[in-house]
Amino acid sequence: MDVAQQQRRFAAGGVGRWIVALWLAVAMIAMASSAQADEAIEVWHAYTGAEQTALRAAASQWNELHPDRPVRLLGIPYEAFANRLTSAIPRGHGPDVFIAAHERAADWDRSGFLATLDERVDREEYFPTTVDALTVNGRLLGVPLAFKSIVLFYNADLLERPPQTTQELLEMAHSFTDRDQGRYGLAYQATDFYFHAPWFFGYGAEIFDDDGEIALDSEEGARSLEFAHRLMNVERVVPPEPTGALVAEMFRNGEAAMAISGSWFLGQIGDDVNFEMAPLPAVSETGKAATPFLTVEAAFVSAHSERKDDAAAFAAFLAEEKVARDRALTGMQPVATKAAWEHPELGEHRVLSEFRAQKESSIPMPVDPRMRSVWEPAQQALGQVLREVVTAEVALAQAENRFEIYTRPPPDPADPKPLLVGLILLVMAGLVWGGWRFRRDRIWAKMKASKPAYVYMAPAIVGMLVLLVVPFVVGAAVSLFSHVDGEFTYVGLANFLDIVLSRDYGITDPHSFYFTLAVTVGWTVLNVTLHVSIGVAMALLLRDPWMRLRGVYRVLLIIPWAIPNYITALIWRGMFHHQFGAVNRLLSFFGVDPISWFSQFATAFAANLVTNTWLGFPFMMVVTLGALQAIPRELEEAAEVDGAGRWQRFRHVTWPLLKPALIPAVVLGTVWTFNMFNIIYLVSEGAPDGGTEILISEAYKWAFTRQEQYGYAAAYAVLIFFVLLGYGLFSGQLKAKDPAGEED
Repeated sequence: MDVAQQQRRFAAGGVGRWIVALWLAVAMIAMASSAQADEAIEVWHAYTGAEQTALRAAASQWNELHPDRPVRLLGIPYEAFANRLTSAIPRGHGPDVFIAAHERAADWDRSGFLATLDERVDREEYFPTTVDALTVNGRLLGVPLAFKSIVLFYNADLLERPPQTTQELLEMAHSFTDRDQGRYGLAYQATDFYFHAPWFFGYGAEIFDDDGEIALDSEEGARSLEFAHRLMNVERVVPPEPTGALVAEMFRNGEAAMAISGSWFLGQIGDDVNFEMAPLPAVSETGKAATPFLTVEAAFVSAHSERKDDAAAFAAFLAEEKVARDRALTGMQPVATKAAWEHPELGEHRVLSEFRAQKESSIPMPVDPRMRSVWEPAQQALGQVLREVVTAEVALAQAENRFEIYTRPPPDPADPKPLLVGLILLVMAGLVWGGWRFRRDRIWAKMKASKPAYVYMAPAIVGMLVLLVVPFVVGAAVSLFSHVDGEFTYVGLANFLDIVLSRDYGITDPHSFYFTLAVTVGWTVLNVTLHVSIGVAMALLLRDPWMRLRGVYRVLLIIPWAIPNYITALIWRGMFHHQFGAVNRLLSFFGVDPISWFSQFATAFAANLVTNTWLGFPFMMVVTLGALQAIPRELEEAAEVDGAGRWQRFRHVTWPLLKPALIPAVVLGTVWTFNMFNIIYLVSEGAPDGGTEILISEAYKWAFTRQEQYGYAAAYAVLIFFVLLGYGLFSGQLKAKDPAGEED
């Protein structure tokens, strides 16, 4: 080896040593960073905007004071927050501290998620109402940070003072209301039970009585619903179908003199509106103050945290006087720390002081886990009265009945031995049958001959197993259990029997499996029929050579399919609004009175149908365009020479040749439409009274809004699978025929 070669090898070895050293340094830095991250106190929150800014400032102050135990913030979308907690905390992957509203504290405590903070928190430092809201069975479960409720906003340019009673509220609202000009005296989400609660409690009604029994069905509750009906339908001082966005827009544009909303409203009305705030007026008929729900936001410490002391210290730090005052002024939070309000800048604040005043006549949201099953029946009762479907007394009686069904005891536990024995016998029979087929068909030899093909297919097979087979098996297994307070109990086929035998509802009730199945089938048949009809018609038009700008039209017609369907669904829901929707504006040109689309089954179903037809026909159009390219034009020209008209040519030439391509597309479109959750959930929201729900949306509600009955929801999902499996087997028997009538 010459000198030059030795020098090159030495240089290469030197470079190699430098590369190894560099990698070791990077690894050490990564390990140090990972160790530092593991030492951090992880805090989850769902804040956005100014509240998030205030929390970040507080975390920065903590990190400056405690560099040895830093805080790491993680923002979670509000919609996914609770589910992320319940899935992460039991497995040790959750936060050390999380900031959330208090209403699920009892539920989380029963699941063993929360650490008790009695020894770490001085109750006297906070408003008693906020402490009581976080106390369950005598144990303090969180550090009160802020309280929130709805209040009355009024335009100071339109009203000199706020109303003191509901009678004054009506008089002031009447003086401003001009429906022809689109002006209303009062704007609030009157169809939402949360916003109806001030009148409900102001009339003396209760959700749960002193014994903890449901108490919706009462004379006082009925009078509160009649008052809401009076506001919207008799006095007509409240706009129909009011949404949060509509209320904010009307108040911002001076089209509403008063509005009822919460602290989030401040960021929606803008800086140009001269507004003031006040507590809600007293109910004239009872003399009681209108009493909204009070939500207490708190810092909770996870019972699974390995740093409970540090986590509790940071939770208490957020509520210290100076930090609380900064959070209030920066994040516009009415804080729960009493000492912070002694500072004039906060105590005399024109906005925050009104939230504090409203706190004195508010009621903390019940922590009873059954409260989650109150919202849907209460909302339906309110909607029925506002739509004048039934009387208030009947609506509340039905609401109580639905609540009893949602909170019914789980089925009795069953013996799992028959299931295990059956599974073992089934597996053994499968192995025997598989072994026999394996030997008879010499599958092993065929597999060896096709080994490269199986190697290429392996990733797809593994993906199918992980993403489809395993979730299906787990879901099917869950359908055999009941879920209560985080515990699963084997109940066998009880969930299926409850659904199939319709034990809770009459067959014609909108919540019945059979009623929902009929709606789902009708929904699917009508949608697929329209998708195919419109898609084929558009494709035939775009194929004709006389059509100019065909490429442009194709792109434009594909856009509805290309846009995410949830965006399209929200747009169409706004277009179907009773007063401000584009659909009613268009109908008014033809002399048609405005239609309340979501107040009746037929119109709500039609709104869903129109939206999904808009979304679905481009797919069928694209499939048809592709299939038309393969049809020789000579066949149609020959038929035309023989005297066949346009319809005859389509029926006897084009359509038979299209069917082989359309049948798979129809099958796929049927499955998509059968499970089209987004349109139902976002457009009609199941209105009226759950009448337009389909099977998949009904399963969702059983899982997430009715006491987390996962087993019952999974049984719905399994039944959906068997319905679609039956349809698939039936459609598989269909054979496309060629023009001569021979089967393919």
